[in-house]
Amino acid sequence: MEKITSLLRLRMSAKDAHYGGNLVDGAHMVHLFGDVATELLIKYDGDEGLFCAYDNIEFLAPVYAGDYIEAYGEIEKVGNSSRTMHFEARKVVVARGDISASAADELAEPIVVCRAHGTCVTPKQSQRIEHK
Repeated sequence: MEKITSLLRLRMSAKDAHYGGNLVDGAHMVHLFGDVATELLIKYDGDEGLFCAYDNIEFLAPVYAGDYIEAYGEIEKVGNSSRTMHFEARKVVVARGDISASAADELAEPIVVCRAHGTCVTPKQSQRIEHK
């Protein structure tokens, strides 16, 4: 199978902060993984499909308003209608509020903030791309 991947990069804003200290809740990373999964299914099947379940989610580091996150996903296994995927969210730019309100640093090495693994389904009748 050809490697199917998706990568989204976006800045966490003040409206994404859910807790004190501008901390972004982990559920926001899971929301990003849902968007990544949708793109993966569109690329593979030509349809948005449905997310069935996560079988593992790990929250590994905090995310704050002003941080830039890359949400990455890849299809690792394909069944008749199921697609197993793994996801990783990485912090690539960190806000530096300790310096000034608008300071930020690009990280030399991304920080993995969340990993997940899950399964999506595209019903047979919705699959528009034929694979050999």
